Amino acid sequence: MQAFKVKGMSCGHCVRAITQAVQARDAAADVQVDLGSGEVRVASRLEDQSVLEAIREEGYEAELL
Repeated sequence: MQAFKVKGMSCGHCVRAITQAVQARDAAADVQVDLGSGEVRVASRLEDQSVLEAIREEGYEAELL
């Protein structure tokens, strides 16, 4: 499982948007979002860069932890 720091998440809509963006690229991805810490953890066959791109396409700033 890889962890990402994501800025701009504030609500359930953010959680759904990020989860759906990653799962659009890998339907089997396990996405865990922690709004309090601003962390997104992803277990997926995707490369880290692909996960970052999916999150950024939703309008969030993201970086690998």
